[in-house]
Amino acid sequence: MDWIIDLFTKQSFAQTVIIFGLVIAFGIWFGKIKIFGISLGMTWVLFVGLLFSYIGISVNHELQDFLKEFGLVLFVYTLGLQVGPGFFASLNRNALVTNMLAALVVIFGVATTLILYYLSTNPISIMTGIMSGAVTNTPGLGAAQTTITNLHHVTNDNSLVTLAYAVAYPFGVFGIIISMVVLKKIYKVDIEHETELQNKLNNLREDKVISKHLKLENKQLIGKSISAIFEMIKTPIVVSRMFHKGIIITPTPKEILSENDVLLIVAQKNTFDQLHLLIGSESDMNLKTAIDSKLVTSHVVVTNKEITHKRLGDIPEFHQHDFTFTRLYRAGTQMVPNGNIALQLGDTVKVVGTQEGLERVTNVLGNSLKRLEVPDIAPIFIGIVLGIIVGSIPFQIPNIPVPVKIGLAGGPLIIALLLSRFGNKFYLNNYTTNSANLMIRELGITLFLASVGLSSGSKIATAFEGGNGFYWIAIGIVITILPLLLVGIIAKKYFKKNYFEICGLLAGASTDPPALAFALKMAGNDIPSSTYATVYPLTMIMRIVAAQLLILMFT
Repeated sequence: MDWIIDLFTKQSFAQTVIIFGLVIAFGIWFGKIKIFGISLGMTWVLFVGLLFSYIGISVNHELQDFLKEFGLVLFVYTLGLQVGPGFFASLNRNALVTNMLAALVVIFGVATTLILYYLSTNPISIMTGIMSGAVTNTPGLGAAQTTITNLHHVTNDNSLVTLAYAVAYPFGVFGIIISMVVLKKIYKVDIEHETELQNKLNNLREDKVISKHLKLENKQLIGKSISAIFEMIKTPIVVSRMFHKGIIITPTPKEILSENDVLLIVAQKNTFDQLHLLIGSESDMNLKTAIDSKLVTSHVVVTNKEITHKRLGDIPEFHQHDFTFTRLYRAGTQMVPNGNIALQLGDTVKVVGTQEGLERVTNVLGNSLKRLEVPDIAPIFIGIVLGIIVGSIPFQIPNIPVPVKIGLAGGPLIIALLLSRFGNKFYLNNYTTNSANLMIRELGITLFLASVGLSSGSKIATAFEGGNGFYWIAIGIVITILPLLLVGIIAKKYFKKNYFEICGLLAGASTDPPALAFALKMAGNDIPSSTYATVYPLTMIMRIVAAQLLILMFT
């Protein structure tokens, strides 16, 4: 029986794998426990690792360090691939105010951390750990630890940074929820009234993609092709269907306009003022439900790699008269297709046309979900290699004695963001299904959390000596709640955001899924998730960068 005892206690590759497996498994099981309906999720892996380390269980340090760094790279890179499309979409004009408010949460949080840093005796490394825990941002913890190691070439400070993060994290989750409840009380929010208000606001959105039937009343357009309309309207529009000479067709840009034509046009809402002046008034005819129409509608998923690096206008197979692209859905956003857009794997295209036309375009686009289930691993590892290279480039910053690097948290994240947006131009397909991305991401974060837990638990007693641990908790609560309440009040008072948008904004700015779950349950609709998705990519990046800058500038 000695071999069994040795297998669990004597440091070896097998013992390390067993301990990591137990820490991760127990952590995931405990993560399903809910307190007041809220679960701490994956963070339990960290707590179980701390417990194992506290009772004296240790593993091979070199292997532990490798798993920590590799786990962090996997997590940050796949996170970048996931949020990349949303990040670039969030930079558009319509999301600017929402992202600005989320950025204020991050800035106020950093400012609060610095004020408390100068008022306390804690080193900036501890304060950064508290801040990362208070805003429930694990990548920020990883970025801080990597930066500390790069600056000092030692890891002694990292165990206390981890403990500071760990004690602040649970109160960070509940602090975000408490902030939502306090704002609800301050403004005496009525959920039903807020729901009605939000529905009205959605209908008034100027960038909303809608469709209308317009009757051709402009005599000057008769005898000209539809492309003449496209040339005069600068924003993308699609003529989905057309009542032409007594029949309903899907027209090409070369179709000649005739008197009494009715065009079903898909465009942004704010474009229709121009279209009414150019074409004519709205028609009572409904080409979508016409009984004699031979046109059908289908949603087709892009799974053919051969067409993903080309503009729509450069693909000959799409220059047909018996189908039309009317919508393009990508990363939760809806666009009007045009010739300058390049398709990406996983895009969903809404197509209107004849049955034969739909079959033809489906063959070109792919629509084989089975193809997407098998990710292309090579581009992912190429991206990771590029990310590590970028993260290892030394930069000289004034007043810092040694060159600094953005590290394993920053480099892979930047490359993943860029490749998620521009990878197709370089024939690097980084598409993964949501399930595959989630699997790799969760594997990475659990390896990282287990590693930092197992390396830090032996100092738990030190962390609470003289009340330090409780002091960190108090600091974390201030860092959590104060910025959220300030920005919540600003969003409501000055930008007239409704309560559901504010809840999604606060959860997204804190990168906190449990808080989003609470907001969705309280709202009874999916409005908070939309705002959460809008601000999450930018604030995730800002959280990681902020943690690094605090270490670099104040160490």
